[in-house]
Amino acid sequence: MDIEAPAVRIEPWSEDDLGLLRAANAPELMHHLGGPETEEALLKRHARYVALSADRTNRGRMFRVVLPSSGEAVGTIGFWEQTWQGEQVYETGWTVLPAFQGRGLAVAATRAVVEAARATKKHRYLHAFPSVGNPPSNGVCRRAGFVLQGECDFEYPVGHPMRCNNWRLDLESPHIPT
Repeated sequence: MDIEAPAVRIEPWSEDDLGLLRAANAPELMHHLGGPETEEALLKRHARYVALSADRTNRGRMFRVVLPSSGEAVGTIGFWEQTWQGEQVYETGWTVLPAFQGRGLAVAATRAVVEAARATKKHRYLHAFPSVGNPPSNGVCRRAGFVLQGECDFEYPVGHPMRCNNWRLDLESPHIPT
């Protein structure tokens, strides 16, 4: 399933995307997420992404973010099941490579992933948990139509506590800002 947004296309994650995951593991991109992962951790994450994208039970999906004009992969995005405050929801997260930031690509990719999550008709809410100290990611949430629920404590990766904003989008509501 390819989903188009105004500035990007999202394509299902595949075995061929390990290089993109390595590029997204740069210190400046992982600063708010506990720092770059080891090669072993990256390989495990890549395997999880491949498995999630092959799963057809609507547990979620991972995508590469692609520029339609060139076919170049410029980032990652996805959604996956999460238990949040006793409720099954989807969570989302994204990365856009540094050379492509500041163009609205993360917002476009997030809007596309909202539609992909909405199409599953499995969970009502999609959450995002960017660090309170990450203004660009919080701006993506706001521009993509998420509603700020407040601050919360979150652990990502395991053993790395962080203070986050809890953003939520109602997948049963058809409105996404343009």
